[in-house]
Amino acid sequence: MTEMTDTSKEKLISDFKVVVADAEELLRATANQAGDKANELRGKIQVRLADAKVRLADAEAAVVDKAKLVGRAADDYVHDNPWRSVGVAAGIGFIVGLLIGRR
Repeated sequence: MTEMTDTSKEKLISDFKVVVADAEELLRATANQAGDKANELRGKIQVRLADAKVRLADAEAAVVDKAKLVGRAADDYVHDNPWRSVGVAAGIGFIVGLLIGRR
């Protein structure tokens, strides 16, 4: 199975936040609906929303932790290989400059 990229994880978290917000809004909008079935359904949704919020917080924490690890690895690499890092940055800058100059 392929591993999700950080961008797709962030998009999934963002989409999930929208779904949670919409579900909460739906719960508020139907708060005045009477009946045992409606009350039971609202209770189930509230429990699932609480669980979803916990999972969402865990997913966000995982993405933040991964970003910190990547940042530390990049920082360590630059400190261990300063001239190579400068060369790569200069090369990328040169290529970008050529591409911009073509326009």
